[in-house]
Amino acid sequence: MNSASILMFALKASIALTVIEVGLRSTSRDTTFLMRHRGLFVRSFLAMSVIMPLVALWMALAFRLDPAVKVALVALAMSPVPPLLPKKSVKAGGEGSYTIGLLVAASLLSIVVVPTTVYLLSRQFDPTMRISRETIAKIVGATVLVPLAIGIGIRRIAPTAAARAAKPVATIAMLVLVACVIPALVTSWPAFRSLVGNGTLAAITAMTIVGLVVGHLLGGPVPDHRTVLAIATASRHPGVAIAIAGATFPAEKLAAPAILLALVVGALPSVPYIAWRRRVHDGSPALWLSRSSAPPRGDHPHRRRGERGTAGHLVQ
Repeated sequence: MNSASILMFALKASIALTVIEVGLRSTSRDTTFLMRHRGLFVRSFLAMSVIMPLVALWMALAFRLDPAVKVALVALAMSPVPPLLPKKSVKAGGEGSYTIGLLVAASLLSIVVVPTTVYLLSRQFDPTMRISRETIAKIVGATVLVPLAIGIGIRRIAPTAAARAAKPVATIAMLVLVACVIPALVTSWPAFRSLVGNGTLAAITAMTIVGLVVGHLLGGPVPDHRTVLAIATASRHPGVAIAIAGATFPAEKLAAPAILLALVVGALPSVPYIAWRRRVHDGSPALWLSRSSAPPRGDHPHRRRGERGTAGHLVQ
Protein backbone atom coordinates (compact mmCIF):
# COMPACT_ATOMS: atom_id res chain seq x y z
CA MET A 1 0.00 0.00 0.00
CA ASN A 2 1.54 3.30 -1.11
CA SER A 3 1.32 6.66 0.66
CA ALA A 4 -1.59 7.85 -1.50
CA SER A 5 -3.63 4.76 -0.62
CA ILE A 6 -2.86 5.19 3.07
CA LEU A 7 -3.90 8.85 2.91
CA MET A 8 -7.17 7.97 1.17
CA PHE A 9 -7.93 5.22 3.69
CA ALA A 10 -7.29 7.61 6.59
CA LEU A 11 -9.49 10.26 5.00
CA LYS A 12 -12.37 7.82 4.59
CA ALA A 13 -11.88 6.65 8.16
CA SER A 14 -12.03 10.21 9.50
CA ILE A 15 -15.23 10.90 7.56
CA ALA A 16 -16.79 7.65 8.80
CA LEU A 17 -15.88 8.50 12.41
CA THR A 18 -17.38 11.97 12.01
CA VAL A 19 -20.66 10.52 10.76
CA ILE A 20 -20.67 7.89 13.51
CA GLU A 21 -20.33 10.71 16.06
CA VAL A 22 -23.31 12.45 14.45
CA GLY A 23 -25.25 9.19 14.74
CA LEU A 24 -24.36 8.89 18.43
CA ARG A 25 -26.28 12.16 18.96
CA SER A 26 -29.20 11.33 16.65
CA THR A 27 -32.23 9.05 16.50
CA SER A 28 -33.90 6.99 13.80
CA ARG A 29 -36.73 9.53 13.77
CA ASP A 30 -34.28 12.20 12.62
CA THR A 31 -33.47 10.14 9.52
CA THR A 32 -37.10 10.16 8.37
CA PHE A 33 -37.68 13.87 8.95
CA LEU A 34 -38.27 14.68 5.26
CA MET A 35 -40.82 11.88 4.92
CA ARG A 36 -42.99 13.87 7.33
CA HIS A 37 -42.37 17.20 5.55
CA ARG A 38 -43.07 16.54 1.88
CA GLY A 39 -43.18 20.18 0.81
CA LEU A 40 -39.72 20.73 2.25
CA PHE A 41 -38.54 17.52 0.57
CA VAL A 42 -39.70 18.76 -2.84
CA ARG A 43 -38.06 22.16 -2.37
CA SER A 44 -34.83 20.51 -1.21
CA PHE A 45 -34.77 18.24 -4.25
CA LEU A 46 -35.51 21.17 -6.56
CA ALA A 47 -32.70 23.29 -5.11
CA MET A 48 -30.03 20.59 -5.02
CA SER A 49 -30.82 18.20 -7.87
CA VAL A 50 -32.47 20.44 -10.46
CA ILE A 51 -31.52 24.10 -10.15
CA MET A 52 -27.85 23.75 -9.21
CA PRO A 53 -26.95 21.17 -11.90
CA LEU A 54 -28.60 23.45 -14.48
CA VAL A 55 -26.66 26.46 -13.18
CA ALA A 56 -23.40 24.50 -13.26
CA LEU A 57 -24.09 23.25 -16.80
CA TRP A 58 -24.87 26.80 -17.94
CA MET A 59 -21.62 28.11 -16.46
CA ALA A 60 -19.66 25.29 -18.10
CA LEU A 61 -21.13 26.11 -21.49
CA ALA A 62 -21.22 29.90 -21.23
CA PHE A 63 -17.73 30.63 -19.88
CA ARG A 64 -14.26 29.74 -21.12
CA LEU A 65 -13.14 27.89 -18.03
CA ASP A 66 -10.49 25.20 -17.82
CA PRO A 67 -12.09 21.86 -18.86
CA ALA A 68 -11.21 20.35 -15.47
CA VAL A 69 -13.00 23.20 -13.70
CA LYS A 70 -16.08 22.70 -15.85
CA VAL A 71 -16.13 18.99 -14.97
CA ALA A 72 -15.63 19.82 -11.28
CA LEU A 73 -18.50 22.31 -11.13
CA VAL A 74 -20.97 19.99 -12.85
CA ALA A 75 -19.86 16.94 -10.86
CA LEU A 76 -20.19 18.76 -7.55
CA ALA A 77 -23.61 20.12 -8.48
CA MET A 78 -24.85 16.59 -9.16
CA SER A 79 -23.48 15.17 -5.90
CA PRO A 80 -25.45 14.76 -2.64
CA VAL A 81 -24.72 16.70 0.53
CA PRO A 82 -21.32 16.13 2.20
CA PRO A 83 -20.91 13.88 5.25
CA LEU A 84 -19.72 16.88 7.29
CA LEU A 85 -22.96 18.80 6.69
CA PRO A 86 -24.48 18.12 10.15
CA LYS A 87 -21.58 19.75 11.98
CA LYS A 88 -21.46 22.72 9.64
CA SER A 89 -25.18 23.45 9.44
CA VAL A 90 -26.01 22.92 13.11
CA LYS A 91 -23.07 25.14 14.07
CA ALA A 92 -24.67 27.83 11.89
CA GLY A 93 -27.98 27.42 13.71
CA GLY A 94 -29.69 24.99 11.35
CA GLU A 95 -32.14 22.38 12.49
CA GLY A 96 -30.51 19.08 13.38
CA SER A 97 -33.40 16.78 12.48
CA TYR A 98 -33.75 18.35 9.03
CA THR A 99 -29.97 18.11 8.55
CA ILE A 100 -29.92 14.39 9.33
CA GLY A 101 -33.04 13.77 7.25
CA LEU A 102 -31.55 15.66 4.31
CA LEU A 103 -28.25 13.82 4.62
CA VAL A 104 -30.01 10.46 4.45
CA ALA A 105 -32.54 11.41 1.77
CA ALA A 106 -29.98 13.04 -0.51
CA SER A 107 -27.61 10.08 -0.16
CA LEU A 108 -30.32 7.54 -1.01
CA LEU A 109 -31.68 9.62 -3.90
CA SER A 110 -28.20 10.10 -5.36
CA ILE A 111 -28.01 6.37 -6.09
CA VAL A 112 -30.73 6.92 -8.70
CA VAL A 113 -30.48 10.63 -9.48
CA VAL A 114 -26.75 10.79 -10.28
CA PRO A 115 -26.68 7.95 -12.88
CA THR A 116 -29.91 9.29 -14.41
CA THR A 117 -28.51 12.82 -14.68
CA VAL A 118 -25.29 11.54 -16.24
CA TYR A 119 -27.33 9.52 -18.74
CA LEU A 120 -29.36 12.57 -19.73
CA LEU A 121 -26.18 14.58 -20.21
CA SER A 122 -24.69 11.79 -22.33
CA ARG A 123 -27.55 12.09 -24.81
CA GLN A 124 -26.53 15.69 -25.46
CA PHE A 125 -22.74 15.52 -25.20
CA ASP A 126 -21.05 12.12 -25.12
CA PRO A 127 -22.89 8.78 -25.52
CA THR A 128 -20.10 6.98 -23.62
CA MET A 129 -20.72 8.91 -20.39
CA ARG A 130 -21.98 6.50 -17.73
CA ILE A 131 -21.76 5.90 -14.00
CA SER A 132 -23.34 2.94 -12.26
CA ARG A 133 -25.71 2.97 -9.31
CA GLU A 134 -23.40 0.52 -7.57
CA THR A 135 -20.53 3.04 -7.64
CA ILE A 136 -22.61 5.76 -6.01
CA ALA A 137 -24.15 3.32 -3.53
CA LYS A 138 -20.72 2.17 -2.33
CA ILE A 139 -19.54 5.73 -1.72
CA VAL A 140 -22.62 7.05 0.10
CA GLY A 141 -22.96 3.77 1.94
CA ALA A 142 -19.40 3.80 3.25
CA THR A 143 -19.26 7.52 4.08
CA VAL A 144 -22.84 8.30 5.18
CA LEU A 145 -25.44 5.56 5.52
CA VAL A 146 -23.50 2.78 7.28
CA PRO A 147 -21.59 5.02 9.74
CA LEU A 148 -24.77 6.91 10.59
CA ALA A 149 -26.65 3.65 11.17
CA ILE A 150 -23.84 2.41 13.42
CA GLY A 151 -23.96 5.57 15.53
CA ILE A 152 -27.74 5.56 15.84
CA GLY A 153 -27.72 1.84 16.63
CA ILE A 154 -25.19 2.32 19.43
CA ARG A 155 -27.27 5.15 20.89
CA ARG A 156 -30.41 3.03 20.76
CA ILE A 157 -28.75 0.11 22.54
CA ALA A 158 -26.56 2.04 24.99
CA PRO A 159 -27.55 5.73 25.15
CA THR A 160 -25.30 6.54 28.11
CA ALA A 161 -22.25 5.01 26.46
CA ALA A 162 -23.09 6.79 23.21
CA ALA A 163 -23.24 10.16 24.95
CA ARG A 164 -19.87 9.57 26.58
CA ALA A 165 -18.24 8.32 23.39
CA ALA A 166 -19.46 11.12 21.10
CA LYS A 167 -16.88 13.74 22.04
CA PRO A 168 -13.80 11.44 21.95
CA VAL A 169 -14.91 10.05 18.58
CA ALA A 170 -15.34 13.58 17.23
CA THR A 171 -11.87 14.56 18.48
CA ILE A 172 -10.20 11.55 16.88
CA ALA A 173 -12.06 12.15 13.61
CA MET A 174 -10.95 15.80 13.51
CA LEU A 175 -7.30 14.95 14.21
CA VAL A 176 -7.25 12.32 11.47
CA LEU A 177 -9.02 14.68 9.06
CA VAL A 178 -6.49 17.46 9.63
CA ALA A 179 -3.63 14.99 9.24
CA CYS A 180 -5.10 13.98 5.85
CA VAL A 181 -6.10 17.38 4.53
CA ILE A 182 -2.74 19.10 5.00
CA PRO A 183 -0.75 16.58 2.91
CA ALA A 184 -3.52 16.56 0.29
CA LEU A 185 -3.37 20.34 -0.06
CA VAL A 186 0.43 20.31 -0.28
CA THR A 187 0.39 17.58 -2.91
CA SER A 188 -2.31 19.34 -4.93
CA TRP A 189 -0.70 22.79 -4.81
CA PRO A 190 1.00 22.55 -8.26
CA ALA A 191 -2.33 21.52 -9.80
CA PHE A 192 -4.09 24.39 -8.03
CA ARG A 193 -1.63 26.87 -9.54
CA SER A 194 -2.23 25.53 -13.03
CA LEU A 195 -6.03 25.76 -12.62
CA VAL A 196 -6.17 29.31 -11.30
CA GLY A 197 -6.96 31.80 -14.04
CA ASN A 198 -9.57 32.27 -16.76
CA GLY A 199 -12.16 33.09 -14.14
CA THR A 200 -11.79 29.86 -12.13
CA LEU A 201 -11.95 31.48 -8.70
CA ALA A 202 -14.81 33.77 -9.76
CA ALA A 203 -16.79 30.81 -11.13
CA ILE A 204 -16.34 28.75 -7.96
CA THR A 205 -17.29 31.70 -5.78
CA ALA A 206 -20.32 32.46 -7.92
CA MET A 207 -21.52 28.84 -7.74
CA THR A 208 -21.26 28.89 -3.96
CA ILE A 209 -23.14 32.17 -3.65
CA VAL A 210 -25.87 30.97 -6.01
CA GLY A 211 -26.19 27.78 -3.95
CA LEU A 212 -26.53 29.76 -0.73
CA VAL A 213 -29.17 32.05 -2.24
CA VAL A 214 -31.18 29.25 -3.88
CA GLY A 215 -31.16 27.10 -0.76
CA HIS A 216 -32.04 30.02 1.49
CA LEU A 217 -34.97 31.09 -0.68
CA LEU A 218 -36.35 27.56 -1.06
CA GLY A 219 -35.87 26.66 2.59
CA GLY A 220 -39.37 27.84 3.39
CA PRO A 221 -40.75 29.90 6.26
CA VAL A 222 -38.77 28.23 9.06
CA PRO A 223 -35.43 30.09 9.46
CA ASP A 224 -33.53 26.98 10.58
CA HIS A 225 -34.62 25.12 7.45
CA ARG A 226 -33.33 27.95 5.29
CA THR A 227 -29.94 27.72 6.95
CA VAL A 228 -29.64 23.97 6.41
CA LEU A 229 -30.76 23.99 2.78
CA ALA A 230 -28.55 26.96 1.90
CA ILE A 231 -25.42 25.25 3.20
CA ALA A 232 -26.41 21.89 1.69
CA THR A 233 -27.08 23.42 -1.72
CA ALA A 234 -23.75 25.25 -1.72
CA SER A 235 -21.57 22.32 -0.56
CA ARG A 236 -21.52 18.77 -1.89
CA HIS A 237 -20.00 15.32 -1.38
CA PRO A 238 -16.43 15.40 -2.79
CA GLY A 239 -16.14 11.62 -2.99
CA VAL A 240 -19.19 11.31 -5.23
CA ALA A 241 -18.03 14.27 -7.33
CA ILE A 242 -14.63 12.67 -7.90
CA ALA A 243 -16.33 9.39 -8.85
CA ILE A 244 -18.57 11.20 -11.34
CA ALA A 245 -15.61 13.04 -12.86
CA GLY A 246 -13.54 9.85 -13.10
CA ALA A 247 -16.33 7.84 -14.71
CA THR A 248 -17.47 10.46 -17.21
CA PHE A 249 -14.17 12.13 -18.12
CA PRO A 250 -11.40 9.64 -17.24
CA ALA A 251 -8.84 11.50 -19.38
CA GLU A 252 -9.28 14.71 -17.37
CA LYS A 253 -6.56 14.14 -14.79
CA LEU A 254 -6.97 17.57 -13.17
CA ALA A 255 -10.66 17.04 -12.38
CA ALA A 256 -9.98 15.70 -8.86
CA PRO A 257 -7.65 18.61 -7.92
CA ALA A 258 -10.23 21.00 -9.41
CA ILE A 259 -12.90 19.51 -7.13
CA LEU A 260 -10.61 19.93 -4.13
CA LEU A 261 -9.89 23.52 -5.18
CA ALA A 262 -13.62 24.17 -5.48
CA LEU A 263 -14.16 22.87 -1.94
CA VAL A 264 -11.41 25.10 -0.53
CA VAL A 265 -12.38 28.27 -2.41
CA GLY A 266 -16.11 27.60 -2.08
CA ALA A 267 -15.83 27.45 1.71
CA LEU A 268 -14.87 31.13 1.88
CA PRO A 269 -18.19 32.70 0.74
CA SER A 270 -19.99 30.47 3.24
CA VAL A 271 -18.19 32.02 6.22
CA PRO A 272 -20.16 35.31 6.33
CA TYR A 273 -23.43 33.47 5.67
CA ILE A 274 -22.80 31.05 8.53
CA ALA A 275 -21.86 33.93 10.84
CA TRP A 276 -25.06 35.76 9.91
CA ARG A 277 -27.26 32.74 10.46
CA ARG A 278 -25.54 32.06 13.78
CA ARG A 279 -26.48 35.58 14.94
CA VAL A 280 -30.05 35.11 13.77
CA HIS A 281 -30.22 31.74 15.52
CA ASP A 282 -28.80 33.10 18.78
CA GLY A 283 -31.40 35.86 18.77
CA SER A 284 -34.35 33.49 18.36
CA PRO A 285 -36.79 33.72 21.30
CA ALA A 286 -37.84 30.10 20.79
CA LEU A 287 -34.26 28.91 21.05
CA TRP A 288 -33.68 31.03 24.18
CA LEU A 289 -36.77 29.47 25.73
CA SER A 290 -35.60 25.95 24.93
CA ARG A 291 -32.27 26.60 26.63
CA SER A 292 -33.60 28.45 29.65
CA SER A 293 -36.56 26.30 30.61
CA ALA A 294 -38.13 22.94 29.97
CA PRO A 295 -41.62 23.47 28.51
CA PRO A 296 -44.45 21.08 29.27
CA ARG A 297 -44.70 17.92 27.22
CA GLY A 298 -46.51 18.59 23.95
CA ASP A 299 -45.63 22.28 23.97
CA HIS A 300 -41.99 22.14 22.98
CA PRO A 301 -40.93 25.19 20.95
CA HIS A 302 -38.77 23.06 18.71
CA ARG A 303 -41.77 21.03 17.64
CA ARG A 304 -43.72 24.17 16.87
CA ARG A 305 -40.89 25.29 14.61
CA GLY A 306 -40.66 22.07 12.63
CA GLU A 307 -40.06 19.13 14.99
CA ARG A 308 -36.55 20.02 15.98
CA GLY A 309 -35.24 16.66 17.17
CA THR A 310 -32.38 15.47 19.28
CA ALA A 311 -29.93 16.08 16.48
CA GLY A 312 -30.59 19.78 16.97
CA HIS A 313 -28.02 19.60 19.76
CA LEU A 314 -25.20 18.03 17.78
CA VAL A 315 -22.98 20.98 18.56
CA GLN A 316 -22.97 21.68 22.26
